[in-house]
Amino acid sequence: MEEILRMEHITKQFGNVYANRDVNLDVRRGEVHTLLGENGAGKSTLMNVLFGLYQPTAGSIFWNGKKVRIESPSQAVRLGIGMVHQHFMLVEAMTVFENIILGDKNTKGIFIDREARKKDILELSARYGLDVELDKPITEISVGAQQRVEILKALYRGAELLVLDEPTAALTDLEVEGLFDIIHKLTGEGKSIIFISHKMREVLHISNRITILRAGQTVKTLSCRETCGEELANLMIGRELAPSHYEKVDHPGASVAELRQVEYNKGSKHSGLDHISLTIGRGEIVGIAGVDGNGQSQLAQVITGVLAPDGGELDLKGSRVAKFTPQGFIDEKVSHIPEDRNRMGLVGDMTVQENIVLKTTSEPRFSHSRGKHLKKKAIHEYALDMQKKYDIRCESVEQEVRNLSGGNQQKVILARELEGDPDLLVAVHPTRGLDIGATRFVHDTMIAARGRGCGVLLISADFDEVLEISDRILVMFEGRIMGEFPGKNPPVNEISLAMAGK
Repeated sequence: MEEILRMEHITKQFGNVYANRDVNLDVRRGEVHTLLGENGAGKSTLMNVLFGLYQPTAGSIFWNGKKVRIESPSQAVRLGIGMVHQHFMLVEAMTVFENIILGDKNTKGIFIDREARKKDILELSARYGLDVELDKPITEISVGAQQRVEILKALYRGAELLVLDEPTAALTDLEVEGLFDIIHKLTGEGKSIIFISHKMREVLHISNRITILRAGQTVKTLSCRETCGEELANLMIGRELAPSHYEKVDHPGASVAELRQVEYNKGSKHSGLDHISLTIGRGEIVGIAGVDGNGQSQLAQVITGVLAPDGGELDLKGSRVAKFTPQGFIDEKVSHIPEDRNRMGLVGDMTVQENIVLKTTSEPRFSHSRGKHLKKKAIHEYALDMQKKYDIRCESVEQEVRNLSGGNQQKVILARELEGDPDLLVAVHPTRGLDIGATRFVHDTMIAARGRGCGVLLISADFDEVLEISDRILVMFEGRIMGEFPGKNPPVNEISLAMAGK
């Protein structure tokens, strides 16, 4: 097959951090070429380089055999490269038709031959099975229809190569089938697709070839016909099993949390829970392994009271939970390191000291009259103690928390969540984006909490992290628990199979 794109030795640095390092990718005309890798593997960065949103630090791009320098998205579009982002780039105040023609080189000037344009778009729509209602506002159409609008928009601009970034993330199973039909029609007419995903079953179903990225580097490119889910999972997470720095607990204490047949939105394979049962004991770390987007976020939200399950039961310290509210779970001494520290864990405009006492301002040591009048001196002195204990590196505890590094922001959350001596800690991606030193500090802190009798639920897309600190490992796939494995001498191949849904 004829080659349409080649990216050679692409490196992209942000300061001292390599998002991509010496990555190679070639795409042939009429193929679906999947970029597979865990979150943070460098997939989206590589595509942003291709689409002109980033300039590579090093490396070359060849389009139809000629070396090109893509300096902007508009230049990428002129070459014939279209990109459908995971979060759609549509103007909600406009109609489907207006979004499709927006910014097109043929729409300059005051007068637009709307009927001629509509005729062209409807012909494209019929040709590829992209069913849309042109006069509907974007706000009135489904997520699947919005995606079809994005694809039509790219094709209308002459795209020969379409980049689909996590295209099934928000789709129903029926919409996914419809998308795959569209992809087959596109490749049947010689269009090429780069399909970005970390969902094994879909990748094996739709791909011709697969390139695996891990930690910003190319691991391998292989034919879909010559591989299987187990091999892909092993290549994604790496076969090397480094010995853990930590002793593993064999006999935890009494249950601090137990889920029995918990369901939530179970019709969705990637944002639902399907009859989840698990127990977390005092003084143990239960790690949830699995490719991100298999119900882990929903599990964390149920077990911290943010979401109420559709069915099943949850016990905290032996008592069944009847009402699911975050405050109720806080009162039950459940602490939470959320998956997005800036959006869910911190108030950026508040100071370090204000964030540290955010959950405890009504306590007598920090306020008079249950939070109505704060004891500012007591809060300041306590924050100074926490700054020292958790090694929070900031100019002052009166500094806005948004101005701290990611590692120090995470330490602020740790100080707040662990100083209350919780019975249960739910830690979601607790070291995402942190350097080695900050990661080790977070792990040591979680191990110390375990030593004090705290039960810990660790949810992480970093397989090495799960292996490093978990006493037991559960694998989640499409909202279900696929198996339970020991944290001591874990069977990596069996875990890889379970992660692939086997």
